[in-house]
Amino acid sequence: MIQFDKFTLANGLRVIVHQDKATPTVVMNILYDVGARDEVPHQTGFAHLFEHLMFGGSVNIPEYDEPLQLAGGENNAYTTNDLTNYYIQIPKENIETAFWLESDRMLSLAFSEKSLEVQRKVVCEEFKEHYLEKPYGDAWFKMRELAYKQHPYRWMTIGKELSHIENAQLEDVKRFFFKHYRPSNAVMVVAGNITTEAVKALSEKWFGDIPAGDPKNREVPAELPQTEARRETVTADVPLDAFYKCWHIGGRLSPEYYVADLLTDILGGGESSRLFEKLVKELQLFVNIQCYHMGSIDPGIICIEGKLVKGVDMKTAEAAIEKILQHLKEAPIMETELQKVKNKTESMMAFEDMSLLNRANSLAFYELLGDAGMMNTELDRYSAVTTQDIQATAQKIFREENSSTLYYQAKH
Repeated sequence: MIQFDKFTLANGLRVIVHQDKATPTVVMNILYDVGARDEVPHQTGFAHLFEHLMFGGSVNIPEYDEPLQLAGGENNAYTTNDLTNYYIQIPKENIETAFWLESDRMLSLAFSEKSLEVQRKVVCEEFKEHYLEKPYGDAWFKMRELAYKQHPYRWMTIGKELSHIENAQLEDVKRFFFKHYRPSNAVMVVAGNITTEAVKALSEKWFGDIPAGDPKNREVPAELPQTEARRETVTADVPLDAFYKCWHIGGRLSPEYYVADLLTDILGGGESSRLFEKLVKELQLFVNIQCYHMGSIDPGIICIEGKLVKGVDMKTAEAAIEKILQHLKEAPIMETELQKVKNKTESMMAFEDMSLLNRANSLAFYELLGDAGMMNTELDRYSAVTTQDIQATAQKIFREENSSTLYYQAKH
């Protein structure tokens, strides 16, 4: 059971305190409720660009990293389609340095053409290196556009196209910041050897005066149910043919999410999973194969992805996958197989909770979903899943008309 206290400042900043006296460090995790889904189709990649800009100096502090390193701290951040998360680990004696640094960049970044230019270059290089020049790097650009027609999940966090970052203007960037990076749109978790009273005092001192920002009115177009199968074939200079197929599933708060999560493990979670056992070890159609889902807050996708053994026909490989899915739909799985993936999930969650950083991150995420206390009830939701749920959900998800398939073929 993870214990925590919670309070909200007058400007809307939600603060969660998780005390752990066994550690000499304190973690500060600030999660902003902004991701790639908050962008508009002609200006994408902004949330990720901001992750970089947030380290380029704020209104009163020209260098972010220097004072943090002097205080023995370290930091990092990540952006997804749903959120942006920043975290600091620092010795408990120097926790006020973290409050000072984070509050100043929430107050306002030091917007300058120079800072924008520097970070723009970094992001453009990242775009080219990981997505344009890397084998299979553009597969998910194509897959997202195939699977999503309305929802902004149809573009990647890095952005839909390079030109959107190249053409980002300082005014656009400023507007994006003051709309989303506000106290009322953030959750701050302070975890470690610190009291709630101390966090309250420091939060009021450093964050209390920051303007709340306008109330967020998120209008994300919902994805309509898919009614016919979508397919695309691309040919590229890659070593092996690759197969991608995905199906729509419910959002992070739907009961279906927990079933789908366990389903991915049954199908493709490691070498004892159904797909790997049959298609890699036994039939030797694939070099590797996996099944996963995006874990997105809005309705997401579950995906099967694999690289084919040279010479294997794509249609043969797909038919073999289909056979395994069909079996899952027709016959309930054994209780022992379900228990195995439940045990794996439980041990993974327990392992994650050992890290103070992960606990802080999880508390912020569950608070974003609606209640930090969900962290203590997640396991119950997995435990409640039955073999009948697995079968019924497989029947619901793995329908051909609900699928998008990408044949990513190597040039021969």
